[in-house]
Amino acid sequence: MSAAGAVEARLAGLGLTLPEVVPPLAAYQPAVVSGAYVYTAGQLPMVEGKLPVTGKVGAEVTAEEAKDLARVCALNALAAVKSVIGDLDRIARVVKVTGFVASASDFTGQPGVLNGASELLGEVLGDKGVHARSAVGVAVLPLDAPVEVEILVELVQG
Repeated sequence: MSAAGAVEARLAGLGLTLPEVVPPLAAYQPAVVSGAYVYTAGQLPMVEGKLPVTGKVGAEVTAEEAKDLARVCALNALAAVKSVIGDLDRIARVVKVTGFVASASDFTGQPGVLNGASELLGEVLGDKGVHARSAVGVAVLPLDAPVEVEILVELVQG
């Protein structure tokens, strides 16, 4: 196999398909390129245009469900990146992941939830998927989503 398409081949090997880019809910772009970096907007765990579950983590949504939803967010973020660079093999590394968890007032497991996104990026990108991260608990997210993830990706130069 040529180097082109290696990341998407890894996705397929994991039984995953890159989804269509989730359309913006407001006045923004799903991803933008600035110099050697791609910044994604916050990605909700949309599957075929819908949220599979809504509510607060630690109340209506379990931490394990939310971790799976964070994986979906990361997959949607990769789709947003591909939409502006054309080929995921252009990723040099994931620099930063920021995740937001709509949390019940006593829920403190945000890092575990965001491991869903971090682990997916590692599985798909290997060492290029190792990143810095923030996991933030919030009162509510758009559309009552349990999780939202944004990523910052550095591109291969040349």
